[in-house]
Amino acid sequence: MKTDSIIIKNAHTNNLKHVDIELPKHRIVVFTGVSGSGKSSLLFDTIYTEAQRQLIETFSSFARARLPKLSRPDVDEIKHLSTPIVIDQKKMGNNLRSTVGTATELATYIRLLYSRIGQPFLHLPSFAFSFNHPEGMCPHCQGLGKEVKIDIDRFLDKEKSLREGALLHPNYKQNSYLLKELLKYGIFDNDKPLKDWSEEELYTLLYSEPIDLDKSKTGLSYNRFHEGIITKLERTIIEKAIDEKDEDEQNARDRFFTYRVCAHCHGTRINERARSVKIADKSIDQLFGMELSDVWEFFKQLESGIADEEVRQMALPILRKVNYLLSQLVNIGVGYLSLDRPVSTLSGGESQRVKMARQLDCDLTDLIYVLDEPSIGLHPRDNERLIELMRGLRDRGNSVFVVEHDPDIILSAEWAVDMGPDAGSKGGQVMYNGPIEGLTGSQGLTGKCLRECQWEAMKLRQHRSFSDGFLIEHASVNNLKDLTVRIPKGVLTCVTGVAGCGKSSLIHGCFVPQHPDAIVIDQQPIGRTSRGNIASYIGIFNHLRQFFAQANGEDASLFSFNAAGACPKCEGRGYLSFEMNFLDAVKTRCPECGGKRYNKKALGYLYRGKNIAEVLDMTVQEALDFFAEEKRVTRYLSLLQEVGLDYLKLGQTLSSLSGGENQRLKIATELRKKGNIYVMDEPTTGLHMNDIERFFHIVTKLVDGGNTVIVIEHNLDIIRRADWIIDLGPEGGKNGGEILFEGTPEGLKSCSRSITAKYI
Repeated sequence: MKTDSIIIKNAHTNNLKHVDIELPKHRIVVFTGVSGSGKSSLLFDTIYTEAQRQLIETFSSFARARLPKLSRPDVDEIKHLSTPIVIDQKKMGNNLRSTVGTATELATYIRLLYSRIGQPFLHLPSFAFSFNHPEGMCPHCQGLGKEVKIDIDRFLDKEKSLREGALLHPNYKQNSYLLKELLKYGIFDNDKPLKDWSEEELYTLLYSEPIDLDKSKTGLSYNRFHEGIITKLERTIIEKAIDEKDEDEQNARDRFFTYRVCAHCHGTRINERARSVKIADKSIDQLFGMELSDVWEFFKQLESGIADEEVRQMALPILRKVNYLLSQLVNIGVGYLSLDRPVSTLSGGESQRVKMARQLDCDLTDLIYVLDEPSIGLHPRDNERLIELMRGLRDRGNSVFVVEHDPDIILSAEWAVDMGPDAGSKGGQVMYNGPIEGLTGSQGLTGKCLRECQWEAMKLRQHRSFSDGFLIEHASVNNLKDLTVRIPKGVLTCVTGVAGCGKSSLIHGCFVPQHPDAIVIDQQPIGRTSRGNIASYIGIFNHLRQFFAQANGEDASLFSFNAAGACPKCEGRGYLSFEMNFLDAVKTRCPECGGKRYNKKALGYLYRGKNIAEVLDMTVQEALDFFAEEKRVTRYLSLLQEVGLDYLKLGQTLSSLSGGENQRLKIATELRKKGNIYVMDEPTTGLHMNDIERFFHIVTKLVDGGNTVIVIEHNLDIIRRADWIIDLGPEGGKNGGEILFEGTPEGLKSCSRSITAKYI
């Protein structure tokens, strides 16, 4: 039996058109095609989902009985699957205690090294150097490096009483358990506005030490004590990690809490005893604050410079492990990060590269690594490093399946699967499946774009001239080295350079604060909540509900899955979520509503022959046809069509969008605003080569309208066609922060210090 390939029969997940395909194992296979063509449906929603389901089927019946039953994807058969590992762009968490050092386990090895050979030798175990353990953490900030305080002005509405909702934290929202309990305590006037409370009453409510309460007086069925609400919340955020899956908790943390550097440990997180131990004159906190490239250099010198044989024998196994991990991180292009960098501050691309480097320390073989656009955020120079890393995963006996748009990464693969011919209902077909050499000559859009790539690169265009500019003087944010630069008005300016060179520091840290009216379009997720969707974000969901309400004589709230129309079992989510401590959380379709999110009553009403769930299941293009006479709706939908998002469904959740889709959705909503400065952060992220042309048309339209457009970008097609280039570098981190070049793209080619110049 042939087992060196994966055989898929009749895959019809999402928009896939009954796909039969055979994919080679132990090769680098790239999945290409325009956004919405079916790449993710085939790779993630079919291959990965079925591999995960079959993996769980291998567990014992005891374990399976305690796990949710995963539904099989829409495919007849998949043969010869291996265990899958997804390395995606999801952030590595919002846990305040998680850093690059802890996430990569480098912190564990380095702590062990300090406990063995650090001087003075204090007979300390490894955890005595950990900011996550009582033995090592700073006692004042509990190892956070920050003092956490509630912003009381945001926490209270003093115009209201407790019963009316004076406490604005979601833990105490109307009808919540904690508020109901508080109202029964009997020690506060529940109906008096907080502005009329005495200082003593407010102190008791917010800051008091625990006060015993008698159940005979509270009406509660048990004895209870009251502790100041703010005291308890501040202690809780220190004692436990924020649940990154709890949207309310995350939003509350961002809204109500303020953070400042701990005055006792100065942000190092560890106590004075741990800071006193040194290796080669470096304490562990100093080492954690250095860039990874410098830490690697430090440990390489240490590995070759230990003279004492006994010390060398203790340190060498640890040093080899540390240096191997550091080499992978530096080589993948994140050497400018530090070990104490919180993972919550990493971009999606940085998170993905850290995960990839970590996987090279895995000794398992015959895995399927599934990578989602790993070139995002990478300078063309770093693409070469990424390619080597993927080859390293393959050479260990694994299969590497990659969704990618970047031509360099595509052509470095061994096998290609091109989906198309277009997006949404017009996609879902295999346009090419074979060796990478044949992709360029194939009939799909990817083949067409690859054929035209070299020709396009040689085309010259007339650059716009300018007479005035925005001056930035003495910029020194982060790694910027006292820069003075002028950004021209009324043209397209590209800010370029390798990752970590200072592009974002210059634009987001210096320019944007000087120009608060600038329209900033970045890659930050539009919303954490799974309740936000395309229709609500662009402002047409209210209109849709009104259409149904007027047509059926019902209240509009019945057609909201956040209100009266919600399915009672899943509460309007459309799915049930099950936490699995050793695997990713699993979401299964709600058996009550079948994923439609609405209850039976709401689904029973129609508007022009369709119920509300069917309307939300329409693509933007289908909705444009369906609501052709409703200008209140079509004028917003046409903006999505203009930025190439007409394949998205109206009810698609915002949390399911890729970084590139997020950004284009923001662009669509901003196009209807009147502004004169647009700042875009890597706007071509997630765009197929064919879609980049459409995006450039939008930018051209903005500039021709008299606007200034500033783009932070790695994409060479956009860089070549910019009117003005500001190139930073030469490297990332402390080795960056300089202006290497200001001028037209043609002039950049002669800049010898510029890494970008070598690729343009």
